[in-house]
Amino acid sequence: MSAEVEGRLSAGQRRALIERLVTEQGAVQVEELAASLAVTPSTIRRDLQLLTDQGKLARTYGGAMPATSAEPSLGQRSALASAEKDRIAEWAAGQVSIGDTVILDAGTTTGKLAHHLRDRSGLTVVTNSVMALTELVDADPVQVVSLAGELRHISQGFVGPLAELTLSRLTADKAFLGADGLDSRHGICEASLLQTRLKEQMIAQSREVYILADSSKLGAMPFNAWAPLPSRWTLVTDTNAGETDLAPFRCLPEVTIITV
Repeated sequence: MSAEVEGRLSAGQRRALIERLVTEQGAVQVEELAASLAVTPSTIRRDLQLLTDQGKLARTYGGAMPATSAEPSLGQRSALASAEKDRIAEWAAGQVSIGDTVILDAGTTTGKLAHHLRDRSGLTVVTNSVMALTELVDADPVQVVSLAGELRHISQGFVGPLAELTLSRLTADKAFLGADGLDSRHGICEASLLQTRLKEQMIAQSREVYILADSSKLGAMPFNAWAPLPSRWTLVTDTNAGETDLAPFRCLPEVTIITV
């Protein structure tokens, strides 16, 4: 269908087409939809909000994805808020000191953090992330400890008793955790209890905890598995996070909020 024809669609037809595109592609971006449908980005945002309110879609940073309980793949998540995640990862890398032992959780932002740590001498990285391991596989200055266990293919992270057993033998200076969603009351949201159990253990084994969550994750509750927030931690997000997004976290004791 040409842009000219698509631009003459009724609002209902346009939203039905958007819903179909999201289902087929797994994730879409506002600017791409606006260009292909010959309407303004603000029109697309209103369409996405209405479809989200109707339970047909789930909003992501800059776009939308299917509103199902299905977990997006790591590849799908990598395409979302890429620049924001890289800024968060670069800031987090600046908190790592020579001689540190750090835990990197599985996820796209922590994978980007691993990239920024490739040249650090005297650094030990403990991780369950295939993405982080791939980044560090030829990083000779970095000592790498893998939390190998059961591989969750969709998130490319190891979980389960074997990963937990290895982690129980270690302590770390800092832990950098990702999240599918972050809620001030419930904590870190993930698709699997195995993921949240390992995150809790990462928190318990670390002196300092950083949760790396771009602004689309704040207040999001896409699944039903939760890891409670630590008593003291740092939230690192991007500058698109508004005061409404951040206010619930500002009310928590012993939390530091960084926007980059």
